Amino acid sequence: MQVCLLSPTCLIPTEEVDSDRVAEVQAQILCAGCWTVPITAEKDVLCVMDGHHRLAVAHRLQLPLVPVILLDYSAVRVESWRPGETITPACILAMARSGRKFPCKTTRHVFDQSLPNCNLPLESLHLLAPTERARADAKRARS
Repeated sequence: MQVCLLSPTCLIPTEEVDSDRVAEVQAQILCAGCWTVPITAEKDVLCVMDGHHRLAVAHRLQLPLVPVILLDYSAVRVESWRPGETITPACILAMARSGRKFPCKTTRHVFDQSLPNCNLPLESLHLLAPTERARADAKRARS
């Protein structure tokens, strides 16, 4: 399982975000001066599993690239934060394809193994631009 760099514009959010929480996460990232927790996304559709608030921060900061871990739903258990609501990978993928979003804190992704962190200075994410190699790496990581 490795971290790759992708454009935030290619990631599909499936949940709304809380603007206060986005501001908190942005302040934490700016204070640290680096990105430490990759966004997790489904490897084929590129919908966000975990990291909707971090993705919103990436858009606010206009980062050309963000660290992402691409996963398959076979390695991820899905639950709902909301009592009595059933969430499945199929309904998440359908939501991603529809362009709509669940309310904030609807889906909960539980990973079978611990995920790696990263330590990428923000300036390096600003300086890096998506290249053909980065696009090829992302395509290879999805296959």
